[in-house]
Amino acid sequence: MTAWPEHPVIYEINTIIWLGELSSRYGHPVTLGEIPEAAWDEVALPGVDAVWLMGVWERSPAGLEIALRDASLQESFRAALPDLRPEDVAGSPYCVRNYVVDTSLGGPEGLAAARAQLAARSVRLILDYVPNHVAPDHPWLTERPGCLVQGTPDDLARDPAAFLEAGGKVFARGRDPYFAPWPDVVQLNAFSDELRTAAVDTLTSIADQADGVRCDMAMLLMTDVFAKTWGERAGTAQAEDFWPYTIPKVRERHPDFLFVAEAYWDLEWALQQQGFDHCYDKRLYDRLLHEGADSVHGHLQADVRYQRGLVRFLENHDEPRAAATLSPERERAAAVTIATLSGATLWHEGQFEGRKVRPPVFLSRRPEEPVDKELLAFHHQLLAAVASSGMRTGGEWQLLDCTGWPDNPTHENLVAWSWTTDSRRHLVVVNLSEQPAQGRVRLPWTDLRGGSRQLTELLSELTYDRDGDELVDAGLYVELEGLRWHLLAVMP
Repeated sequence: MTAWPEHPVIYEINTIIWLGELSSRYGHPVTLGEIPEAAWDEVALPGVDAVWLMGVWERSPAGLEIALRDASLQESFRAALPDLRPEDVAGSPYCVRNYVVDTSLGGPEGLAAARAQLAARSVRLILDYVPNHVAPDHPWLTERPGCLVQGTPDDLARDPAAFLEAGGKVFARGRDPYFAPWPDVVQLNAFSDELRTAAVDTLTSIADQADGVRCDMAMLLMTDVFAKTWGERAGTAQAEDFWPYTIPKVRERHPDFLFVAEAYWDLEWALQQQGFDHCYDKRLYDRLLHEGADSVHGHLQADVRYQRGLVRFLENHDEPRAAATLSPERERAAAVTIATLSGATLWHEGQFEGRKVRPPVFLSRRPEEPVDKELLAFHHQLLAAVASSGMRTGGEWQLLDCTGWPDNPTHENLVAWSWTTDSRRHLVVVNLSEQPAQGRVRLPWTDLRGGSRQLTELLSELTYDRDGDELVDAGLYVELEGLRWHLLAVMP
């Protein structure tokens, strides 16, 4: 398979739920090695570059017991799945007992078969890695305790919610600097030489089985963050940060392996500098959901190299479903936006169909919901149109200015950008308000001068003929109803 595209499209699947639903559909147990061709075709859609099989690793029985005793978790389970059964609670995929594919999902052989099915469709495979913590029954607690942050019997007696005992030693429960410890995981020590060696081995093993990795809460391992969280308990900080040490060593064996960071707290650029190819763009997510075009435009003024290293999304397994938080019109406008920006795009299984319930990751089943056929068709059309346009395969992305008139400031609700490749030009204009907007968008292509030029909508059969000199000098006149867009091919 060729190298990763510069702006990859990633499709996240909750593996255990997906396999359960396939088993119900086909009337027999379906594991990763037994997925029918038709089911693979449903997820390896035109325009998808990678499938992220979330939650394939062996889950912790000890973590499951803790979850079953947690009243608040049980309440969240029933809120998402009113007819909850005991067998529906599988435990957290981020409470990892071992980095081996769970036998109930098909084991390593099943994963290898799944990867082959994806590769046959020119689609890559992404898996999870949890760098900050492990399950309380992970082998390292007895075999490699030096990988973990340890405490004392006095710590355990004083704060049993933050420490636990295992194998005659006391360990700190996993946490980040802003919240209470997580009850079902044990903290790894980013400053430990032993952990760094083990992390390289683990990530290399993952790279033997996949084409990329999504690293959970990646910023927690950064030296400044880790020192703030653990202080002297973690020991002396290493001269080199965790990720600049780890990532190059994995790439010695797998040079094209993709590293994606779940990242928050405005640390995306720092993590890119430490070796990550792409980092979550949570700021854009918040702006699209809760702010206006001016905020989005300001966000998109960041350095183009930085933006190429971001992951744009409207939902994932940690965020509410888009269909539950956005109106149908705003969801479509936001989808056009993230689908046509530079960087990676992340879509979440069920998003296209308009699912509104986000099941907690502990569950192996979710409620049945009706498919929004119009929304599904829209997303499939958008995905295919953007893919066939070639705009995500390495062209030049450029943010454009929208201008207006003193007595009509509605242009401030428009955002616009262009894509330029050797033979193709594309223009995207989105009205992010609920009110009509008018303005002009000056196009960056001076060779449009000297004649009439045709602009073609990619999501409809509409075409427009416009004077090339006007497009370059005054700009394209745009008039859009609220939460509507132009996704245009521009003929040179």
